[in-house]
Amino acid sequence: MQWFGKGSNNMEDGRGGGGGKVALGGGIGIIIVIIGLFMGKDLTGLVNQLPLTTEQTEVKKGSSADDDPQKKFVSGVLESTEQVWVEQFNQLGLQYQYPTLRLFEEGVQTACGGASSAVGPFYCPGDNKVYIDLSFFGELKDRFGAAGDFAQAYVIAHEVGHHVQNLLGTSEKVQSARRNLSEKEYNKLSVMLELQADFYAGLWAHHAQNLKDFRLDAGDIDEALTAANAIGDDKLQKQATGEVVPDSFTHGTSAQRMYWFKKGFETGDFNQGDTFKSDR
Repeated sequence: MQWFGKGSNNMEDGRGGGGGKVALGGGIGIIIVIIGLFMGKDLTGLVNQLPLTTEQTEVKKGSSADDDPQKKFVSGVLESTEQVWVEQFNQLGLQYQYPTLRLFEEGVQTACGGASSAVGPFYCPGDNKVYIDLSFFGELKDRFGAAGDFAQAYVIAHEVGHHVQNLLGTSEKVQSARRNLSEKEYNKLSVMLELQADFYAGLWAHHAQNLKDFRLDAGDIDEALTAANAIGDDKLQKQATGEVVPDSFTHGTSAQRMYWFKKGFETGDFNQGDTFKSDR
């Protein structure tokens, strides 16, 4: 993909800065990290108000220069999501509120609690921020076999999709329902929530290609589908334990994740993204 815009103004760079400290959750935080590694690196709905401890860890210094190519890329993707979702919300008669994307290294403190970079990119509804340690993109390529800039763009667009769900009240409804559901029943809702974020990522790609500063390259959509395939619950469980336990799925199978991203990209129709009423 190619982006010729100036980039988003809604970026925070928490890398470096003299090695500041960040408090991390204790035992619960470790459990959350393990779940994130096992279930596809997206902790939306799981990173919730982690209790803080007195333990602290140094944040490694890193480049925060504005000419950092990875930072510029992320900023450009974020700007394109802003333009697409402003228009989509206008069509719904609503006003889109921009999320903030915060870059961090090793650990970060959020309104949803403390998190390590091991959880991968995530969205915190408590502060309307997407959090990304850019080292994840290397892991996406090396560990999951999902190389390419559009695989990275898909990850960002998916997390922004969770922001859209937060603005529309979808996330709150799912969390509210959690109190009255068994773990198995709630996992099904979690899958629907994640698949809808995949649909929103595809919808973004559909409309972004019509932006004046955006260009899709040959193979871009295949890169996104490769990433979606790589982080399906069934594939991750098979790789980790050799077994697949559908009742424990929280993000959806590889086939489901690819299906919903592709549906969003091919239709570009917001109204076709109700994963809660679909049997796919």
